[in-house]
Amino acid sequence: MDLQQMRYVVAVAETRNFTRAAERCSVVQSALSHRIAGLERELGVRLFARSSRRVELTSAGTAFLAAARECLAAADRAVADASAAAGVVRGRLAVGVLVTTAAVDVPELLARYRARYPDVRVLLRAGGSDELAAAIRDGDLDIAFLGLPEGERPAGVETLVLDDDAHVLVVPAGHRLAGASRVALAEVAGETFVDFVDGTPARAQSDRAFTAAGLVRDVAYEAGVAELITRLIARGLGIALLPSAFVEPLAADDPELALVPVVDGPRRIEYLAWSRFNPSPAARAMLDVLGVGPRT
Repeated sequence: MDLQQMRYVVAVAETRNFTRAAERCSVVQSALSHRIAGLERELGVRLFARSSRRVELTSAGTAFLAAARECLAAADRAVADASAAAGVVRGRLAVGVLVTTAAVDVPELLARYRARYPDVRVLLRAGGSDELAAAIRDGDLDIAFLGLPEGERPAGVETLVLDDDAHVLVVPAGHRLAGASRVALAEVAGETFVDFVDGTPARAQSDRAFTAAGLVRDVAYEAGVAELITRLIARGLGIALLPSAFVEPLAADDPELALVPVVDGPRRIEYLAWSRFNPSPAARAMLDVLGVGPRT
């Protein structure tokens, strides 16, 4: 058994397709299939159930996959640590990005990082703040950019506040409130709302504001992507409360949207989050680019 065989197993498990896995690993499919078959013979178990149309992990494959990922992560860390000791930063940096991140220009940040550390491979993962914080705690992400309701901090991770931002009301350009100088939650509680999925931090920001005001609203549409929310609003299907720093650039380029300040609306705190436990050289390098010193 060797690390390359483990990489092949992980690739097949994630793509559920031998052809796509071979493309990811830059190897011909026959060679990848041969190596996995040899590993299965060595282990005495089948790792994958195969048919002409489907590839799925067996129970033995599921157990092997978790350990294989741990082995590969340890091997990558060993290479990165050895390189760092020699003054060269290598390895992988896994970055979680909230879809509505506005406090940091992520592409510009990655360009600066790439210029200083060209040997690091960066993996980007989008998701909700709770999901990304959990991934940091589990060791699946090195750093992440999060957004949480005012008064709530990510648990189990090191954090730095990046921005404090008020929500604005987003309405269709032809809405009765378009052009208003400001609005209170009581004035819009009877409207149809579009919002993020229930139970997420992004949704909680608006839910808590209405609850604190003693108001009930109708959320008729739920979406996991902010851009989809604004598209639904533009079509006149509802209104929403969104962070101003995120939505203002979108509205500036979209004449179908109008923004209205909210006097008693929610606020969002944007955080940089990273692991407290033994950050990798690549992660420490990113913290340095961000101007964050080491913390203990």
